[in-house]
Amino acid sequence: MLSSKGVTQPANPRLLVVDDDRDLCHLVTQYLEPEGFMVSAVHTGGEGIRAALEGNYELIVLDVMLPDKKGFDVLREIRMRVRTPILMLTAKGDEFDRILGLELGADDYLPKPFSPRELIARISAILRRSGWQSESSTASRPPVIHSGDIELDLAARTVSRASEFLRLTSAEFDLLRAFFEAPGQILTREALVETVLDRKFSPFDRSIDLHISNLRRKLGPQSDGAERIRSVRGVGYLYAWPPGTSTTTE
Repeated sequence: MLSSKGVTQPANPRLLVVDDDRDLCHLVTQYLEPEGFMVSAVHTGGEGIRAALEGNYELIVLDVMLPDKKGFDVLREIRMRVRTPILMLTAKGDEFDRILGLELGADDYLPKPFSPRELIARISAILRRSGWQSESSTASRPPVIHSGDIELDLAARTVSRASEFLRLTSAEFDLLRAFFEAPGQILTREALVETVLDRKFSPFDRSIDLHISNLRRKLGPQSDGAERIRSVRGVGYLYAWPPGTSTTTE
């Protein structure tokens, strides 16, 4: 099985925890290792960047508050180089941190303090979205989906626009996949939260709207200037197909 860096994955997913709270790192390791995760921990932003770029990790747990760098600066530097999924740890109730983290490319966030069960659930959901458990043999290769100038490769989990590769997070990829697999249908926010983010819907959680906003920006407009993803007031979102085109698979 291949990781986001294109090399063979180990038998168990490797996680990198970047947090200056050594006691918390120890507890997280105790929680996660019995669940089959291989955990490494570093305690500064600089160490986190080096480990993320040099190691072969399936997921990074990154704290917002670090002694030498802001967690957002670490996130930005990592995102410029690798696509490894990132779960941000934020202060409870700090909506600004959550919004900024998602805008900079985090796959999800988890407010402190958190329960071990919630941490494991969030990590497992991100790994499922990133394709950790997907079948990689070419014999059972999922299709490549086309719509206009957009190509979605379900096996490689890549998206291109007019043959130009787009750097999407795992949540953004699965959002686009949900739209492509339901052409012409309005998808509710509740359905998107439950199927894409893999958690129960809360009307106060705006994560899905931020992921939609980021996806819109990365996809850009249609060739005629129209918006690809339209908001349907009070209901959800609709992916607008270019006139005269339809979804095709290979």
